[in-house]
Amino acid sequence: MAEKRDTLLHLFAGGCGGTVGAILTCPLEVIKTRLQSSGLTLRTVYFPQVQLGTISGAGVVRPAGTVSPGLLQVLKSILEKEGPRSLFRGLGPNLVGVAPSRAVYFAFYSKAKEQFNAVFVPNSNVVHMCSAGTAAFVTNSLMNPIWMVKTRMQLERRVKDSKQKNALQCARYVYQTEGMRGFYRGLTASYAGISETIICFVIYEALKKYLKDGQLPSSPSSGSEKGSTNFLGLMFAAAFSKGCASCIAYPHEVIRTRLREEGTKYKTFCQTARLVACEEGYIAFYRGLLAQLFRQIPNTAIVLSTYELIVYLLEDHAK
Repeated sequence: MAEKRDTLLHLFAGGCGGTVGAILTCPLEVIKTRLQSSGLTLRTVYFPQVQLGTISGAGVVRPAGTVSPGLLQVLKSILEKEGPRSLFRGLGPNLVGVAPSRAVYFAFYSKAKEQFNAVFVPNSNVVHMCSAGTAAFVTNSLMNPIWMVKTRMQLERRVKDSKQKNALQCARYVYQTEGMRGFYRGLTASYAGISETIICFVIYEALKKYLKDGQLPSSPSSGSEKGSTNFLGLMFAAAFSKGCASCIAYPHEVIRTRLREEGTKYKTFCQTARLVACEEGYIAFYRGLLAQLFRQIPNTAIVLSTYELIVYLLEDHAK
């Protein structure tokens, strides 16, 4: 009974943390996805009248000296040509997917950690790596169709005040044009991205342990102050760990976005990596990194600290 309650607790806490983070950081995710797409550079620099996000990877050749637009340029273009609502494109499937995905992730992470603690040295780096990798593999496999629809919606060109496909219409279109396999495009890149999750959680767990071990005994009257200090410490630990992991493993994000584009020339993970490197240079693997850091660092800080806070409050209440 207690084991079932703990699983539900982690499901609920993970879902709450993911939902809060998704809503607050959605505009930055839209900008990041646009920056990662294959058609952005050429159309922005040479044909500015064409809306951002009109994508078709086939036949795009970037002339030498092409300069990628920055975060602020993309933001300005979206606001001027598509309106503020476009900054929240894909929020629907994101909300549909983020709560269950975070819930599944944290539940599997918690259960995997229990199992691996019985095999390896408890709470060691090996345990954290295996737990994070297992949880990420399961979550990516289950949630890829939802993330695929979200990416397509974020890349879709929008004319101001025009009506666009909603999530269900977008999903139906993917199924009609590409079949069930279309929903799993980019899954190999997501599996490659498990390395980012592993790096993030290893650093996070180490920092969390350091914060816990470094706490000084406090009087009962300082409980509130101690709690707020712990919460801020966890936010910093989450932000720092995600920042490091994103910088190291970011190229898989660009490859995943390219694989999910409609009418694309990108077919497999390795073929996409070769094409991007040959046509655009290795710097292209880091397009959108700044937007990713602006989005992921606060998002991860919000998600993990909210998760830890809810687990702490509910466990404390259960006692």
